[in-house]
Amino acid sequence: MAYVISDACISCGACASGCPVDAIAEGATQYEINADTCIDCGACAAGCPVDAISEG
Repeated sequence: MAYVISDACISCGACASGCPVDAIAEGATQYEINADTCIDCGACAAGCPVDAISEG
């Protein structure tokens, strides 16, 4: 199951820069993960400074 970003996201971009498959993009209010592209590696969660990312 793909990772998801919660409302705690501060739109810093750390997750997007750490994603090896470019599955993360800036959305209207926060960053969003494309579930079809996500490979469940966890790099985004490890790089999030506010722990806004978890397994969906």
